[in-house]
Amino acid sequence: MDRVATLTLNPAIDGACEADAIFPTHKIRTRAERYDPGGGGINVARVLARLGEEVEVVYLAGGATGALLDELLDQNGLLRQRIPIHDHTRQSLSVFECSTGKEFRFVPEGPLVSEAEWRAAFDRCAALDHGWLVASGSLPRGVPVDFYARLCAALAGRDMRFVVDTSGPALAAAMDAGGLFLVKPSLGEFEALVGRKLENAEAVGRAALELVHAGRVRHIAVTMGHEGAVLAHAGGVLVRPALEVPVRSATGAGDCFVAGMVHGYMRGGGAEDAFRWGMAAGTAAVLSPGTGLAQPADIVAMWEALDN
Repeated sequence: MDRVATLTLNPAIDGACEADAIFPTHKIRTRAERYDPGGGGINVARVLARLGEEVEVVYLAGGATGALLDELLDQNGLLRQRIPIHDHTRQSLSVFECSTGKEFRFVPEGPLVSEAEWRAAFDRCAALDHGWLVASGSLPRGVPVDFYARLCAALAGRDMRFVVDTSGPALAAAMDAGGLFLVKPSLGEFEALVGRKLENAEAVGRAALELVHAGRVRHIAVTMGHEGAVLAHAGGVLVRPALEVPVRSATGAGDCFVAGMVHGYMRGGGAEDAFRWGMAAGTAAVLSPGTGLAQPADIVAMWEALDN
């Protein structure tokens, strides 16, 4: 079985709770608090592990909050490689307002990372012998914008599939480097990448296919929220509408989508099968409140629903 490593340069301790109503100035009483290890790559790893894949997390962490992140990862049964940093690991908060069904998400920018620290993470990843590396999430302060691009170059020629899920200049630099197996921007992130608005799924597919044909990446999955998703690859473009489900939280839905797609490919399926697993996991994520992410039973149920 292929092994998967995930890289999270800006992880978080993800807190979640609910409140009856949220008002300015007033003290807001919350309940149903929970804390999970979070950040792009860690979220991907949590879902892959639930789906039975062998996965290891590589991440930066520091301070008292870094020690708590370690503990939460251990509670989730994840094999981990921590690169210590001097600054503190960030803490995010998601509050579900019961009276309106709205979710409020507070996400700090994260720590300041030194050159020695990010180079240690780079060297650790360059030495991995896994079949897959999923680098997901934002770059913390201090990390060069072309970090993922440099890592892609270091992995060139290796029997490793490199997946990147990020945005902005970091995504553009990684795409310029080429050699990526999969990227998964949201619609807004993809429009920023190509520099123009895309009026519908067909336009998204055409733009994504141009990048595939240019050799920038082998697969591009663009998630569009309630409008579904698009996948472009050498065989063409696939479009899937979203399933109609009750939305409890959007936290981690994109990460779950990536985990589903990687799982689909690891099962030996092609692009269409992987895309279906990605859609299933991304949809399942919104069924769970807060930072719970997609649960296996929900993923399977959504996978079966997508066949109809």
